[in-house]
Amino acid sequence: MKGTGIALITPFKKDLSIDFDALGNIIDHAISGGVEYLVALGTTGESVTLSKEEKKAVYAFVAQQAKGKVPCVAGMGGNHTLEIIENMKAFDATGYDAFLSVSPYYNKPTQEGIFQHFMALQENTPLPIILYNVPGRTGSNMSADTTLRLARASDNFIAIKEASGNAEQFMDLLNEKPADFHIISGDDNLTLPFIAMGMTGVISVIGQAYPEKFTSMVRLGLDGKFEEARQLHYQLYNMMKGIFIEGNPGGVKYVLNKMGLCENIVRLPLAPISRASEEKLDAWMKAI
Repeated sequence: MKGTGIALITPFKKDLSIDFDALGNIIDHAISGGVEYLVALGTTGESVTLSKEEKKAVYAFVAQQAKGKVPCVAGMGGNHTLEIIENMKAFDATGYDAFLSVSPYYNKPTQEGIFQHFMALQENTPLPIILYNVPGRTGSNMSADTTLRLARASDNFIAIKEASGNAEQFMDLLNEKPADFHIISGDDNLTLPFIAMGMTGVISVIGQAYPEKFTSMVRLGLDGKFEEARQLHYQLYNMMKGIFIEGNPGGVKYVLNKMGLCENIVRLPLAPISRASEEKLDAWMKAI
């Protein structure tokens, strides 16, 4: 899990059904732009608004579209441990290399609860697991101690997508982690400085819109060529922040729509971004 992974959107048609043609175009756009792997049905994919049958169809489509080109990761998380285990057992792992599993949200478990949750998952998983810490969405932070405890407890945990924004927590993880455990950025705009700290890549949102520039930035950073990487970082910086002005994935769907890759449609309770935000994104797209 080195380099740039893409947190794919789920494109919708005007009738709110899934637009598989658009999804195929976005995947092809990302792969031709140099991304290292794809992540299906994470937060950016609006997974919580999809039915079980829709999720099954998306998983299968992404694996087929990426077949033989790049690895695939399946979003497989929630706040009901037993239900996730059932979903893992029923999952068709053909074409997939790992799960991305978010720390339980809404319930606000203790650190011991988070640890036991993931230990229960790893006892039943057909694939390695990338942990995902995003306290801004889950309502609780998975501490560095808990992450390290999990990384040492089972080889089924291969990485964590860290989106806490806490630089001290990142450094604690990088300083103490097992050698074969990866720390992956969950924030586009912080990716380059975190690579300088020792992270091995990112699971990106903006990378599906600007794959060539973004993956080049990441590779240059991983190669220690920070002067060149910094130039690309600041070319994309306003956009990396701007697509999240009114949450995710409303911003990136607007950008992808302007590129002709999908409709600018999200499912409720999300809503399209405002005209004021569109004007800002228009200006930043023109600058890029």
